Amino acid sequence: MNNPTKLRLFCLTCMPLIEFTDKGLYCEKGGFFIDPWRPVDKAVITHAHADHSRWGMKKYLAHHLSIPVMKLRLGKINTTGMNYGECKRVNGVQLSLHPAGHILGSAQVKVEYKGEIWVISGDYKLIDDKISTPFEPVKCHTLVTESTFGLPVYKWKPQAEVFAEMNQWWRENKEKGLASVILGYSLGKAQRILCSIDSSIGNILLHGAIHNSNLALRECGLQFPKTELITKTTEKEKYRGSLIIAPPSAFGSAWMNKLKPYKVATASGWMTIRGARRRRNVDRGFILSDHADWDELNQAVKLSKAERVYVTHGYTGIFSNWLREQGYDAHPVTTEYEGELSEIGEGASREKESE
Repeated sequence: MNNPTKLRLFCLTCMPLIEFTDKGLYCEKGGFFIDPWRPVDKAVITHAHADHSRWGMKKYLAHHLSIPVMKLRLGKINTTGMNYGECKRVNGVQLSLHPAGHILGSAQVKVEYKGEIWVISGDYKLIDDKISTPFEPVKCHTLVTESTFGLPVYKWKPQAEVFAEMNQWWRENKEKGLASVILGYSLGKAQRILCSIDSSIGNILLHGAIHNSNLALRECGLQFPKTELITKTTEKEKYRGSLIIAPPSAFGSAWMNKLKPYKVATASGWMTIRGARRRRNVDRGFILSDHADWDELNQAVKLSKAERVYVTHGYTGIFSNWLREQGYDAHPVTTEYEGELSEIGEGASREKESE
């Protein structure tokens, strides 16, 4: 059994290319880490979510569109931006970024050395959300993939259907004089809702965390419908009939009390399972995820043409077992990435289930 905290992997020429260490994914030949969770000298970042882009690195390299939010969250950092498809040679290793479709600026990292190709996909989805650059498959010998929703039960509805349900829910609440509160990540999910919701229904108000993310994303050219930041001086009547978008951490807080009367919903892939909504104690769940569902995970692996697959977070054991049954050389690997676990405040039991 491989040690998940330090797993040295070999390319076809038996020279080490990538190793999984207690700091993260390390390319020894290039001298850089990919999405490290401990401070290192050189970090290549797949996207700006906090579990993949962490504080303390001496140098960061990421897609140009990720950098404004990285600076918002991490402060003054030393960053270098790249475009999709642009190649850099680092100590003989060829490095490039390719669209992951997860959030704006998200990238798959392609690492090539002496003909051996690895792709570290980070988080991704194959559906076009109309905000992110759509996912592009990258052929490789070895693929490192997530499996946040790596069970057959997770199959997403068409995006248009989800937003039609969301619009109707908002209209019904407005007719009753209620605020409609939707909980979603401040980076990615919130912007996806803003760009697809029917803003003609009423006013849209934002939690400060989402407002600040939007300010950074506007630097990247992303446009949003008219919104208003909720402050201490926002009049209570303003909330009635409005749509309010807030991060999951706001649920149950004193900040929420001032919005009453309201109905609250969570927008997450976890809403596929009715019990998840009950555990969050929300009124409604909308199935909306920035991660690949079961079919998309399998499609991404197939399109990569990979011979070996390493599964880094989610239902790692279950998905890697399934891939082995399909003929792949697949293995689970322990990392500190979270996927969408914090949206419903659970996840530890899922890793136990996947072992």
